[in-house]
Amino acid sequence: MKAFLMYRDRDFDLEHAPPANEAVLTKDLELDTLFSAMAAKDPLVLEVAKKAILTSAANDVAVIEYRQAALKDCLSNPDIVRQLYGLAVESAERQRKIWSTFREYPSGLLDTSVQRMVAFVDVLKRMRTLVDRNAAQFRSEAFTRLFTTLSTELDDDYFAVVDRHLNRLKFRAVLVSAGLGKGLRGVDYVLRRPLRDPGNWFTRAYRAVFEQGPASYSLYLAPRDEAGAQAMGELRDRGLGLAADALAKSAEHIGSFFRMLQTELAFYIGCLNLHERLLELGAPFTFPSATEPGAPRFSCKDLYEVCLALTASRRPVGNDINADGKSLIVVTGANQGGKTTFLRSFGLAQLMTQSGMFAPAASLQLNIVDGVFTHFKHEEDATMRSGKFDEELSRMNDIVNIVTPQALILFNESFAATNEREGSEIARQIVSALLEKPNKVVFISHQYDFAHGFYDKHLDSALFLRADRQEDGRRTFKLVEGEPLGTSFGEDVYHNIFSNGEMAEATETPAAETPKLRA
Repeated sequence: MKAFLMYRDRDFDLEHAPPANEAVLTKDLELDTLFSAMAAKDPLVLEVAKKAILTSAANDVAVIEYRQAALKDCLSNPDIVRQLYGLAVESAERQRKIWSTFREYPSGLLDTSVQRMVAFVDVLKRMRTLVDRNAAQFRSEAFTRLFTTLSTELDDDYFAVVDRHLNRLKFRAVLVSAGLGKGLRGVDYVLRRPLRDPGNWFTRAYRAVFEQGPASYSLYLAPRDEAGAQAMGELRDRGLGLAADALAKSAEHIGSFFRMLQTELAFYIGCLNLHERLLELGAPFTFPSATEPGAPRFSCKDLYEVCLALTASRRPVGNDINADGKSLIVVTGANQGGKTTFLRSFGLAQLMTQSGMFAPAASLQLNIVDGVFTHFKHEEDATMRSGKFDEELSRMNDIVNIVTPQALILFNESFAATNEREGSEIARQIVSALLEKPNKVVFISHQYDFAHGFYDKHLDSALFLRADRQEDGRRTFKLVEGEPLGTSFGEDVYHNIFSNGEMAEATETPAAETPKLRA
């Protein structure tokens, strides 16, 4: 049996290699906040969420739609899905409690395998009952196929046969037949089914007294005959060998099904956990429309930064953007106006969509990409052996070495560690080179020469956004289309820092002391 909850034709691979930029991507987009909300302290959900989201660029539209349909079923039936996941977890926990006794010997392997199968069958029976009662409420291909498989392959006849075999394998006595080979050695050992049910102790005593069985011969071992006991044990193990091996393989097969079921359900449990958090915050979500790589597409309504919502425990301001057909988006404008927040919301929405999740917006349409890369401004590291600008170029070189032909590259105030003219020229050349391929670039910049240089080209494939600022200096934290300005209104930030009497407090500081600015 297969779960097939993540893909139509294969299992979800937890061993899949993460992208080379995993650490940088996680840091820049603050993905740990998203992973933590999804996991809700479940280590498996955390592991699966990381793998599914960070390797999402390998997905295609068919996979996205397949998972979205399954997730819609989960949102409609959260209690049933959590019960199903709970049964898979219970199965794993019960297996861990079974003590493997001398598994290198057939008798020990058989005993352990019987215990494992008894535990599996108990969970499978309850799972089948859960499925039979609730299958009609699910519509997705993924869950419908899984439930149909469970109902057809785990019918009453199947459980009756399994129970009967397991009872027989709990041997009171082992019946083995063998032939004689060369040198009177035993050959062709075969484990035989008991001639009849041995019954309880009363039945066995009655038969011994009143019923005359067929003629037979008995071998009695002396209490201290260790060699004889060892020989009899070897004969017993030879008879049990094939049965023990077959039962162990059956137990492993069912165990692998439960492990994969638990793993693939963990992704949807993570989505349910995140969905519950967003409902608490009153934040919208949508199932995005994704198109194949190629023509750039990105349009959204009320797109917000989901990690900011989770951290601040409130719904952030969202943006309405129409960037269909735009391979370059340049964002300028006022400091602390929501530009970096938008950039993160863009990257997070792309990753969440391509993993098959819902997205943090009222509506969203985008094309899928085969890689997401970030080049964010980082705080200066006192241990760096070179300057900050060299460090920026080094990180850019790392991206160039692994960037894919149809990628999304997010720049946040990159190449600002040098002068305006040099930084703008470097940014212009890098962006121009990236756009020669069908890449999509979103660039936040305070460099007027860079932003206005592209604006003056009147490119049909470019969109220019500005962080909105009211006449009185207030930020709306929304982005609007507009020509890049020659200022980022840093004076607003200055006045905000020294408002409410802080300016006076600083000017009254004694000359011998150095005033401390509070941000």
